[in-house]
Amino acid sequence: MPYWRLSGYYLFYFASLGALVPFWGLYLQGKGFDALAIGQLMAILSGTKILAPMIWGHIVDRSGHRMPMVRLGALLATLAFLTVFAADGFWSMAAAMLLFSFFWNTSLPQVESVTFNHLGQRPSRYALVRIWGSVGFILVVAALGWRLEQDGLAVIPIWVLLLCVGLWLSALMIPDSAPAPRAGPAPSLRRLLRRPEILAFFGACFLMQLSHGIYYAFYSIHLESAGYSSAAIGNLWALGVIAEVLVFLVMHRLLDRFGARRVLLWSLGLAALRWLMIGACVEILAVQIFAQMLHAATFGTFHAAAIHLVHHAFPGRTQGRGQALYNSLSFGAGGAAGSLIGGWLWTGSGALVTFGIGAAAAACGLLIVRLWVQDEARGES
Repeated sequence: MPYWRLSGYYLFYFASLGALVPFWGLYLQGKGFDALAIGQLMAILSGTKILAPMIWGHIVDRSGHRMPMVRLGALLATLAFLTVFAADGFWSMAAAMLLFSFFWNTSLPQVESVTFNHLGQRPSRYALVRIWGSVGFILVVAALGWRLEQDGLAVIPIWVLLLCVGLWLSALMIPDSAPAPRAGPAPSLRRLLRRPEILAFFGACFLMQLSHGIYYAFYSIHLESAGYSSAAIGNLWALGVIAEVLVFLVMHRLLDRFGARRVLLWSLGLAALRWLMIGACVEILAVQIFAQMLHAATFGTFHAAAIHLVHHAFPGRTQGRGQALYNSLSFGAGGAAGSLIGGWLWTGSGALVTFGIGAAAAACGLLIVRLWVQDEARGES
C-alpha cells in the first residue's frame, strides 16, 4: 500500500482546487467579468468533467493501465494552464479554461480506482488516504487568502500553475495497480446502468453537486459583498475543510456502523440546511462558521459514502468507467448546472433565492435516496 505516494497526489490535486474554487470567481471579477460570465466560466471547470473522465475511463478500462494516463493528463493540464496568462476577454478565457480543465479533470477518477485497488479488502479506509487532499486544500486556501491581502488577485493563476506542476510530479511516483480479482465475469456497464437504484443514486449525486456548484461559484463573492476580507473568506473556506478532515478520520467507522445509504441521507438533509443558512444569514459570522462546519457532511461524508457505493456497484474492469460516471454526472454535470443557475439568478434574484434553489436540489436528492437507493451491504447499489 503506497500510502504516502497516493496521499501526495490527493494533496496536490485538492491544493490546486483550493486555489481555484474559492478564488477564481474573485479573479474573474477582478478581470471585469460580470456575474453571468463568471457563472458560465466557472461552469466550464465543472462541465469538462462530463466528458473528459469518460474518455479517459474508456481507454484505461480497455488497457488495464491507469497511471500512464494519469501522468499524461497531469502534464497536459500543466501545459494547458499556461494559456490562461495570455487570455484577454471572455472567449479567450473560456478557451483557456476549457483546454486546461479537460486534462485536469481526466485523472482523479483513475487515481480513485488505483487507491481502492491498493486498499484491497479495506475500502472503508479510503478516507484516511483522501484526508491529505483536504489538508492540501486547507493549507492553500488559508495561505492564498492571506497573500491576496498583500499581493492582489494577479497571483492566483501563478499559485494554480505551481500546484499543477506538483500534481504532475506526484503522479510520477504512484505505482499502477490491477483491478481486484473477482469470481466470474464482470457485468457489462450497460446492464449496470439499467438498474433503477444506480440511476437514482447518480441522480441524487447530480442534485447534491448542483447545490455545491452555486456555492463554489458564488460563496466568496457573497461574502465579499457582505464586507468580509480576503483573509476572512480564506479562513471560512479553510474551516469547512478542517471539519471535513475531522470527519474523514472517523469515516470508516461511520460506514461500518451505519452503512453508506444512511450517511447519504443525513448528508443531503444537512446540505439543505446549510444553503439556507448561507443565503439568509451572511452577515452573522457565527452562523457562517456553523454553516462551514457542515461541509463535513455536505461534502466529506457524502463523497466518501458515494465513492464507497460506486466501488461496490462497478466491479472489475468497469471500475474506471464507474468512477468516471460518478465524477461526470455529479461534479461535472451537477457542478456545471449549479454554476449556470447561479449566474442566471445572482444579479436579478439575489443570494437568498439562489442558495434556496441549492437547498431545494439537496432536498430532492434526499427524497430520491430515501425512495430508491439501497445499501451496498445488500449488494444493490
